[in-house]
Amino acid sequence: MESFHKIPQLMCKTWLLTFHDYGQGQIMDTKKLGPDGPEVSALGLGTWSWGDRWYWGYGDQYGESEVEAAFQTAVDAGITFFDTAEIYGGGEAERLLGKFRQQIQTPIQICAKYVPFPWRVQSQAINAAVQGSLNRLQVNCIDLYQVLVPFNFLISQRTLFQTLATEVQAGRIKAVGVCNYNVEQMHQAHQLLAEFGIPLVANQVRYSLITRQVERQGILAAAKQLGVTVMANSPLAQGFLTGKYSPDQPPKGVRALDSRFRRANFEKRFPVIDLLRQFGKTHGRTMAQVALNWLIAQDIIPIPGAKTAKQARENAGALGWSLTPDEIAALEAASRPWL
Repeated sequence: MESFHKIPQLMCKTWLLTFHDYGQGQIMDTKKLGPDGPEVSALGLGTWSWGDRWYWGYGDQYGESEVEAAFQTAVDAGITFFDTAEIYGGGEAERLLGKFRQQIQTPIQICAKYVPFPWRVQSQAINAAVQGSLNRLQVNCIDLYQVLVPFNFLISQRTLFQTLATEVQAGRIKAVGVCNYNVEQMHQAHQLLAEFGIPLVANQVRYSLITRQVERQGILAAAKQLGVTVMANSPLAQGFLTGKYSPDQPPKGVRALDSRFRRANFEKRFPVIDLLRQFGKTHGRTMAQVALNWLIAQDIIPIPGAKTAKQARENAGALGWSLTPDEIAALEAASRPWL
């Protein structure tokens, strides 16, 4: 895996020593988005599950008090980069994040996402979407605003990115990113924004030890060339890499239909699972923490979700330590079938 922090400099890493209520000092790192974008914690927290009743079971298995505890635990642990979208929970995720933010003194950074619905055909619709997120989040400026999917319906890509550039110039968003853009689409977005003097700072893609197609597709290499930071959504493969599930104990709800949790497919991934368990024991970490640390070692910003304080605390345990080069190489080799 190629590093994303060589010349031209694409990311900046600083190490901070922080101390938390639950006891011990922890080495934390931060990264810049793009060459000159906002600086964020090297590990984010995704809020897809906040308010989402259909897929994640919000309101049944957990609720506002649990996600608030996840938020506070993450902030206490030094995770201050929160990923959300106007579509998560029908806007509830943004509303909750805005509410929780008002109750703390620690500054946080927010990534929000625009959804290119087919009825959004003019620049005014983009402006309205930005304003809607600002209102729900109770902020005057969004640190990173991303386009959720690269669909092109009745609005042109030029209009989309020109409007986002004007939002940066107006001070309502600090930086522009995209999600799930392939190489060609990322180049186009980068070029269109550059015409207005605005950099494309991030591309958020599905990426984990058992979801490595973005490497084969050239997305990571293109991002490095363009100075675009790569963020990884679903970095734990919907919980598969946590070790909490087995063929006999699959996740509940819609995730139970995921083919990865079928016995035959599960057994194909045993070599990766075994290494995660082995290296976890070596470092006194969980399997999930090892899987996240592997991504961090590639200068990727993982965005795992957290519905509870326990999950947020476990995510934070991926920071402050490093896998050895041999361990990183072993995991790379074992996960190569999923390129």
